[in-house]
Amino acid sequence: MNDIDLSQPEYYINRELSLLQFQRRVLAQASNEKVPLLERLRFLCISNTNLDEFFQIRVAGLMHRAAFESSSGTMENITPEQMLDLIRGETHPLVEEQYRVLNDVLIPELAEEGIRFLKRTEWDDELAGWIKRHFTNQILPVLSPLGLDTSHPFPRVFNKSLNFIISLEGKDAFGRDSRIAIVHAPRSLPRLIQVPKKYADGNAFVFLSSIIHTHVSDLFPGMNVTGCYQFRVTRDSELFIDEEESDDLMGTIKGELSSRRLTDAVRLEVADNCTKEMSKFLLKKFKLNENDLYRVNGPVNLNRLLEVIDDVDRPDLKYLPFTPGLPQRIRYEEDMFKAIQQGDVLLFHPYESFAPIISFLNQASQDPKVLAIKMTLYRAGGDSPLVDALVDAAKSGKEVTVVVELRARFDEAENIALASRLQEAGAHVVYGVVGYKTHAKMLLVVKREGKNVTRYVHLGTGNYHPGNARIYTDYSFMTSDKAIGEDVHKLFLQLTGLGKATKLKKLLQSPFTLHKCLLEMIRTEAENAREAKPARIIAKINSLVDKSIIQELYRASQAGVKIDLIIRGVCRLRPGIKGVSENITVRSVVGRFLEHSRIYYFHNNDEPKVYCSSADWMERNLYRRVEACFPILDEDLKKHLINEGLLAYLTDNTDSWILQSDSSYKKLAPTSKQKVKSVQMGLLENLAAEL
Repeated sequence: MNDIDLSQPEYYINRELSLLQFQRRVLAQASNEKVPLLERLRFLCISNTNLDEFFQIRVAGLMHRAAFESSSGTMENITPEQMLDLIRGETHPLVEEQYRVLNDVLIPELAEEGIRFLKRTEWDDELAGWIKRHFTNQILPVLSPLGLDTSHPFPRVFNKSLNFIISLEGKDAFGRDSRIAIVHAPRSLPRLIQVPKKYADGNAFVFLSSIIHTHVSDLFPGMNVTGCYQFRVTRDSELFIDEEESDDLMGTIKGELSSRRLTDAVRLEVADNCTKEMSKFLLKKFKLNENDLYRVNGPVNLNRLLEVIDDVDRPDLKYLPFTPGLPQRIRYEEDMFKAIQQGDVLLFHPYESFAPIISFLNQASQDPKVLAIKMTLYRAGGDSPLVDALVDAAKSGKEVTVVVELRARFDEAENIALASRLQEAGAHVVYGVVGYKTHAKMLLVVKREGKNVTRYVHLGTGNYHPGNARIYTDYSFMTSDKAIGEDVHKLFLQLTGLGKATKLKKLLQSPFTLHKCLLEMIRTEAENAREAKPARIIAKINSLVDKSIIQELYRASQAGVKIDLIIRGVCRLRPGIKGVSENITVRSVVGRFLEHSRIYYFHNNDEPKVYCSSADWMERNLYRRVEACFPILDEDLKKHLINEGLLAYLTDNTDSWILQSDSSYKKLAPTSKQKVKSVQMGLLENLAAEL
């Protein structure tokens, strides 16, 4: 069949706009009355954080290209500057919607529950007196106002920090008549201050910005403050590292991190009452134009509202807590090695506990028969019990090798710290392969058992982060299968040593075999459909971007293959186009947990092939990262994975959004005759029944 021209917008959705569509789906949860109120506030904060990252990475990259490659086009045959205009056309309304949801929906509903954000006009004399004392004792001592003149140039403003620009009249003690000053709010100061019960009923808060605004004149005695406006600048946060030129990757990244806070500006947010004069002044200082200015009706960093969720003891306004379950075999067998010997183990987080992985590594670190431990770490957290176990193993004399990905975005500092700690304990620490991020989640334990040596393996779709395992849906797989153990051993040889890529028996890997095998399996389904054999593809991934995979999916659809894609975030394929993709459906599930697992299903003429993987279907995962894709071969586990991890999602009519052929998403809702089906809530109910 002929290729579809993916440069044409009717066949290929723009990546950046698809990302923004996902932010809208997250934001929609903040207005979803079926979600507990404080959790809705959390969704608002998440949408704000996601948008920050979008500017720091995606917009920053386009602005960089616009400055140096203005004549080049993208796949959509538009210049970077044109792409930026499209993005601004989406982000300005998105920001307005965030603040509309905050001011018109969440704040009134929170007030009804006794959770209030007190404006300055609502402070009575007693409260105003307490706030004055709080400012004098707790805030004023750490503020350093900076008047602007020839000896006080415009200060360095850190990425996403809270600042105030002040307009002044009069002369100071030295006769200076500077008209502008900058006040930076240190990160050590909470952005929300809870009011003592004696001054306000219920849970009452005042914004730090309101307090500083009220008492800003105390910072400029004898001067007349004529205006005070909060602002925040977002900066380029991508690290540009020439690995081939660097002989010390850790040192290079450390140096880049120290400068990240002061890179090029990409967005300016100001209070909506900020004067045009002050806005233009700030835009000039940050080398931005009017399109990069966002006026907001509220705090310039919505993410700081997360403090309310932690400070307010209202479990009735939050999701019900739950205790993750355990498979029966692990529940009654404390020895993880014996449990794995009895058969493969598949855990579905967060419904099933992450504790068995921690127990497995702890037992391995203490077992005198364990000879070696090898592990990849992409994101693990600053105080990870897994790192503790690796440190203990290294100190006890075991051969411990850890591949730490120092370039895991926004976790670089934590990963540098844990890499240093592991090295000090005596572990061998490497940083993967130059030019390729190590994204695979692999743990290999080598144990002497009698005269033999057995390899025990853990493979995952998510990170080795116990905290994430409570809020991300992911799969963990543990096995002592000889072939898989040998495959994982070979992957570690690639990461730590030198040599050609050797053939693997059961695993697929990026950047060598995964992409090729995916294309072959899609083509097999298409060929089966042409021969009137049953054919089906179901894939659950976070993103679909790769052009060649999209082309093959279009061909398979044209051949008659039924294709169901469960894609949380970016999808550049357009479903439902007559004669092209009418056999393809795409849905995004946005619920209590972040959908993160990657599962690939191919019907294969009644002999299903089912894989779990660390890889999404993106160019970066398939060509520029080290990824592991592992088959589920046990028939019971395979059936369980298909039913629980795939088919159940296709019945969801509560948390699902269906991608339309025009690139918009439509929220599913049960009709009066349909039963309400939420896949995440259903799985939690099953867990509760088991417990």
